[in-house]
Order: sequence, then C-alpha cells, then structure tokens
Amino acid sequence: MSVALAGILATLALAFVGVPLGFAMLIVGAVGFAAARGIEPALAMIAQLVIDNSANYGLSVLPMFVLMGVFVFRADISEELYDAANAWLGQLKGGLAQATIASSALFGAISGSSLAAAATMSKVAIPPMRRLNYHDSLSTGCVASAGVLAVLIPPSVPLIIYGILVDQDIRLLFIATIGPGLALTLLFMLAIWLTVLVRPGLGPRGPRRSLAEKFGALKSTWTTLLLFCGVFGGLYGGIFTTTESASIGAAGAFFIALARRKLGWTGFIGCLVEAARTTAMIFVVVFGAMTFANFIALSGMTATLVDWIESMNLSATGVLVAIAIIYLVLGCLMESLSLMILTAPVFAAIVQPMGVNLLLFGVFVVMMIEIGMLTPPVGMNVFTVKTALPEVPLRTIFAGVMPFLAANVLCVALLLAWPRLALAPIGWLK
Repeated sequence: MSVALAGILATLALAFVGVPLGFAMLIVGAVGFAAARGIEPALAMIAQLVIDNSANYGLSVLPMFVLMGVFVFRADISEELYDAANAWLGQLKGGLAQATIASSALFGAISGSSLAAAATMSKVAIPPMRRLNYHDSLSTGCVASAGVLAVLIPPSVPLIIYGILVDQDIRLLFIATIGPGLALTLLFMLAIWLTVLVRPGLGPRGPRRSLAEKFGALKSTWTTLLLFCGVFGGLYGGIFTTTESASIGAAGAFFIALARRKLGWTGFIGCLVEAARTTAMIFVVVFGAMTFANFIALSGMTATLVDWIESMNLSATGVLVAIAIIYLVLGCLMESLSLMILTAPVFAAIVQPMGVNLLLFGVFVVMMIEIGMLTPPVGMNVFTVKTALPEVPLRTIFAGVMPFLAANVLCVALLLAWPRLALAPIGWLK
C-alpha cells in the first residue's frame, strides 16, 4: 500500500514539474514494476502491452472519432447550430443561454471535445448575448458549463478511454449516456430558467421569430443532423460497430467540410496532422496509465482498499458516494482527464466485487469529471473561456458556473438513486 501511494505521489510530482502525464505514469510504473520484479520483466511487460494494444482493432475508434471532430470543427457548423437553437429558444427569458446549451449539446455530440465546444461557443454565443445585455456571469458561466456536455454525450473521448482502461464495450457505454445526457441538458436549462426567474436582468428575452423563420433556420443544419442520426442511429440500432460508426462519421464530416468549401488540400493535411497529434498524445497517456495500473495491481493497493472498504460495511451506494467526494476534492487540484486515468481502473476494481455495473460506473466517473472541469482552481473549461475573453474576471466566470455545478451534482444524485437512467436504454437497444 505504501509503495503504491509513493508511486502516486511521484507521478503527481512529475506532472506538476512539467513532465507530460503519460510519460510520468510510464516512468513511475516501469520503475515500480522493475523494483518489484526486475528490469527485464518490466521491459517485457511494457513492450507486450504496447504491441497488444496497438494491434487492438477496437482502439481504432479513437483516432476516427478524433478525426471526425477535427473535420466538424473545420466545417464551421457551430454558428448554424447556434442560430437554429436561437430561433426556437431565443424569445424566452434567458433564451440565448438556453440556445447555447442546446447547440453545445449538438456540437458536443459530433465533436466529442469539451474544450473545443467551450472555445467555439465563446466566439459564437457570447457576442449576441452581450448585444442583448446579458450579464457576463450568466453568459460565460453558461458557455463554460455547456461545454462539459461534450464529455458525457458520445463520442466522448474520456468515455472511450474509460472503456479501453476498464475493458468495457464502448458501444454500450455510449448507449448508457443517453438518459444522463438528456437529463443533464434539461437540468442545465432548468438552472438558467431559475437563475433568470430570481434575477430577470441577467438574461433578457431575444426577438420573437415566426414559425417560418424557425423552420428556415433548420435548413442549414440538415447535413449535420443527418450525420448525427446516421452515425449514432446506426450505432445504437446495432447496424454499425463502434469502429465502423467512427469511420463513417469521419468520412461524413470530411464530405460536409468539402461541400462547404472549408477544406482545401492544405486544410485536409492539417486536419490529418492535428488528429494524428491528438491521437498520439492520448495513446501515450493510455499506455502510461496501463503500465501504472500494472504497478498498482502488483503493489496490492487495490486488494488492500477493497478489504478496507468491506470492513466499513458500506453499501455499494455508500461507496459510490465516498468516491464522488474524493472526485470533488481531487477535481479541485487535478486536470480532469488525468484524474480519470489515474483513478478509474483502481476504483473500478474496488466497486466491481460489490456488484456495481461497470457501464453505470463509467457514466458516473465521466459525470464526476464534468464537475472537475468547472471547479476552481483547475476548471479547464473556465480557463478556456477566460482565454477567449481575457477581459472577464475569473471570479465572474466561476460565479456563473455555480448553478450549473448544482445541476451536475443533482444529476449525479439522480443517477445513483435511479441507476435505470443509464442502464434501461442498454436493455432497450442491446
């Protein structure tokens, strides 16, 4: 146990001094394994791990979904999604903020990147909200919070990595997020409605649109909606495997960008290079996490934690609540994806013997990661919005995300109280 804790502290120390997390975990995991079993077994373990996982057909889902997100971003569809959502919701009090939530959910469902959604919506949604005199706390808080929907709604990169680390079916993980994703979107909209109800001046109404204008705004989004329905309809309906749906999505996003004249030869090469860099970075992190997980398993930490938790006679729900508290504390100190990679395999090994469904646990972990993307001092989405809007104080953005943090916590509580929110769609679509 003490060896494992020393390894975790060493990994955090290396990360804090600037060593990339993947390499930090790889170094500590390799040194720890070598100390216990010898250098040759450690090198053989790492080599076998990299070879086996590099040849894993299921891992091809990751670069394909990353490439799909890059093409979608290049196609510049975010403004059209926002205009369509604004046409239908903008006339409500806080309507532009509601439209930001809806369009971010759609954009996240195609891009799979929370930071990309937050950065894009900062440019698209903030200017019209400012023209209607929205308060900066509501507008920036809404944009930062709406970005986390991309982490929960497929194709979620953290969810894919969780599936790889814990050996769970990625397609079933995607299906399990349907209920929580819809619930969180509605809770975010409810948070805006209540905020504006208490302080009407924060989010005035936008201009009213006719029914013809509303349907007209949808015309420009039909290719995007068709891509979404085709990729995920085929995936959820069992027509495509996860890898096939990712490939079809990448090809569809490529043709959309090409048809919109947003993708020349130079842009195409740039998209491939960006997707390759992102994928390589993620793969290094995954391989490092697997090496580190082998070291943790060898140290006996997981077995010790299981015995300790069992001695406390907590129910499975009680253990999940304790893990949620740990995530709330660590989320204030660590970047969210790093936190998940370090903790998810360990926690999964603890809760699985207690009968917790690992698909449900994956959704739970990703939802806790969402909260970490908004909490100070390391709220990545908040800092992304701050970078796009340097004139807005950080305290204003953090104040704006508080109602959405409450919505996140409420959604986690709903998931724990009613697991069928995540598991029922699996039974329907499996």
